[in-house]
Amino acid sequence: MKKLVVVGGGYGGMRILQKLLPNELPDDVELVLIDKLPYHCMKTEYYALAAGTESDQEVRVPFPKEDRLTLRFGTVERIDRHNQLIHLLGEEPVSYDHLIIGLGCEDKYHGVPGADVHTFSIQSMEKTRRTSEALNNLPPNSVVSVVGAGLSGVELSSELRESRDDLYIRLFDRGDTILPMFPKRLSNYVQNWFEKNNVDVISNSDITKVEEDGLYNHNEFMPSDAIIWTAGVQPNKVVRDLDVEKDDKDRVILTNHHHLPDDENVYVVGDCASLPHAPSAQLAEGQGEQIASILKKRWKGEELPNRLPPIKLKGVLGSLGKKHGFGVMGETALTGRVARLLKSGVLWMYKHHTGV
Repeated sequence: MKKLVVVGGGYGGMRILQKLLPNELPDDVELVLIDKLPYHCMKTEYYALAAGTESDQEVRVPFPKEDRLTLRFGTVERIDRHNQLIHLLGEEPVSYDHLIIGLGCEDKYHGVPGADVHTFSIQSMEKTRRTSEALNNLPPNSVVSVVGAGLSGVELSSELRESRDDLYIRLFDRGDTILPMFPKRLSNYVQNWFEKNNVDVISNSDITKVEEDGLYNHNEFMPSDAIIWTAGVQPNKVVRDLDVEKDDKDRVILTNHHHLPDDENVYVVGDCASLPHAPSAQLAEGQGEQIASILKKRWKGEELPNRLPPIKLKGVLGSLGKKHGFGVMGETALTGRVARLLKSGVLWMYKHHTGV
C-alpha cells in the first residue's frame, strides 16, 4: 500500500479530499489527513467569529466521512523529507509515500517590537476564539485598534462596529487609500461606509511599537484596550523551516505540476505555495483541484500535460457588516446589498454542499 498524506484540512486540502473520495482513489493507496482540529474551518469568516456576530459552529464544516480516509489529529512540528516522516507534537511520527502540504499561514509582524506579544489574531481558530473572548468582554466605550486595512481588517472592523456600537474603533492603513487593490469606486465606497459608521481610518500609518496598553503610530503613542493584527501573513513556520527553494515571501517554489522541483511526491497547496496570485481560499481550491487531477493521472500511468491551465479566479467579495458589501466579479464592480447577498450565497453553497 502507498500512503498519501494531506497535512492541513484547509481549503486546498479539503478540495483534494473531495476530488479523490469516494471513488477516485486506487485500491493500493491509503489516504490520511492530519489536522489540529476535527473539522474544516472557514477561515474567511473568522472576522465574524472574532466580532461576536457568528458562533463557533457557524464557521465549521465536517471533514468527509469515508471508510478510505484516516483522520489523524495533532500539531505538525517538523517534516523530515529524507526519511519521509511527519513529526507531530506528543504523537508518533506519520510516514508517507506522497505528501501534500497545506499548513496555511500565520501572522507576519514585520519586526515591530511587541506586536507578537500584545496583539490579537484571526489567523487560526484557536487565536480567533481568544480574540472573540477579549473583544466581547471589553467594557463599554473601550478603544479597539485594528492594524492592517486589507480585506481582513476591513471586514473585522465593520463587523465589530455592528456588533458593538459603543466601541471606538481605529483602523490603521499604511497607504493613502483603503483597499488599493480594488477599483477606486469600491475603495471610496468602503471609506464612506466607515465615515458614516464612525470607524476612524488612519491612513499613511506606520506602527513602530506595540505595548500592552497601546501602540505607537509614527512614534506617537495611541492608547488601546485591544489591538488586532491583520497587517500581513507568512507561511507556517514548519514550511519556513523546510530546506527547499522559496520566493521572497518565504513561499515554496514549485514546478508547473505543483510539486517540489527535486521531489515529485511532495506537493504544496494554498498559502505556502508560490503562485502568480495573492493567497486566497479560492486560489487554494483551484490548486487543490489541479493536484488531485495530477495524482489521478499519475496513478493511471497517463502522461501529464507540460503545463496546466491558469487557475481562474471568479472574483473577490467582502462584507461591511450583515447588510452591505463590496467586490469584483469578473469585470463588474459591486457594492451594497447585492454584493453582501452574493457573498452570503457563496458561503451557504460552500457550507451546505461541501465546497462543490
